[in-house]
Amino acid sequence: MSALSIAGGISQSGSSLSGAVHVSGSNCFDPLTTMSLTGAVTGNNISLTSTSFGGQIITFNGSFANNSFTGTYTIDGGCAGGDHGNVDGLEIFAIGYSWSGTLTASSGVTFDVTARLTQGSSPSPQGSFPITGTATLTPCFNSAMLMSDAFPSGSFLIGTSVALEIQTNNGVVSFLGTLDPTEDQISGNYTINGGTCDQAGTGILSINWDY
Repeated sequence: MSALSIAGGISQSGSSLSGAVHVSGSNCFDPLTTMSLTGAVTGNNISLTSTSFGGQIITFNGSFANNSFTGTYTIDGGCAGGDHGNVDGLEIFAIGYSWSGTLTASSGVTFDVTARLTQGSSPSPQGSFPITGTATLTPCFNSAMLMSDAFPSGSFLIGTSVALEIQTNNGVVSFLGTLDPTEDQISGNYTINGGTCDQAGTGILSINWDY
């Protein structure tokens, strides 16, 4: 089986763990379906077991240190039953900062973007973290507000995936990007619909540390 990608939110209460994740990279899993996790932590050691998805149950065992998880997984039952291997995970930092960058349309037209994002501290039942905030896009737009929601709609963070849905006075800007924690940068694709500036292209946003 090819490498799986797992993204979501895990919460701790005492020694108990619970979470919700999405699995992609395999025909045995639907990335839109939420998989619940329960488990326990003892020191730096973590064990997690998923609910059944198509008869498949995933078990994780490993340790957490320096914002990283390393360990192993096994899948019992169903389509992927018998699969096992190593797991490398990374804790993603909250993106509640001031960001700025440029959207570049396929036609070459560019928009300057600044955004003040606030990320919720608690994951949704889908494992995503809601994002709220305001944005400024020039030219073509006079006002912009992020529409917060949970995966797969609205503005949210799940793993390294960042979705921003921005309601403006001249249509809706939908941006779907990937966070690079090492570069403090989000890069991805966008579309604008419902106004006079409808188009599509690519965009890059970077943290403003001096806000």
